[in-house]
Amino acid sequence: MTKTVDDAEAERHRAKMAKRKAVQDAEVAGKTTIEKGLLIVHTGTGKGKSTAAFGLALRMLGRGHRVGVVQFIKGAWHTSERDALAKFGDQLIWHTMGEGFTWETQDRARDIAAAERAWAKARELIDDPSFGLVILDELNIALRYDYLDLESVVGTLTNRRPGLHVVVTGRNAKPELIAAADLVTEMTLVKHHFAAGVKAQPGIEF
Repeated sequence: MTKTVDDAEAERHRAKMAKRKAVQDAEVAGKTTIEKGLLIVHTGTGKGKSTAAFGLALRMLGRGHRVGVVQFIKGAWHTSERDALAKFGDQLIWHTMGEGFTWETQDRARDIAAAERAWAKARELIDDPSFGLVILDELNIALRYDYLDLESVVGTLTNRRPGLHVVVTGRNAKPELIAAADLVTEMTLVKHHFAAGVKAQPGIEF
């Protein structure tokens, strides 16, 4: 049933929204006209870091830009988002370079070698002017375990070409990366279905 709104309530709402719009319009008008490639970091213990990055990929693809993806850790599971985005053909380039999480390989030298291969591929995409967005999925994990030189990685990301957007995902983002980023979002875990015994499901986790 539709809630009825009397005239007084309607006028209060209109006045409140008008004030809010004025504040919002003033804030937007006060921004500069700068456009630049952004370094974006998705971190935190909550679910959705990579999912949010792939949402940005879809938005960029819809705008006609090329998107490159390098997955640093994930490799054991084939993800359906890769299948979906592959429908864009050569507009999307996807490299799954990981061999699974460190507790799966249990071999530090092997993990370092995989991370170095992934970073070399990431640098190729970053240097390629045809890409508008590069997603470095789970790079934060590789940095957390010191598989890559942090200073070198942050330096490369900071000194990328001006128009390139880069998204870095994964828990425990290093403070140096956070400081260098333009946008940082921390996903906070409030409740997770795994705790109730619900297994990973197609279309939700992969």
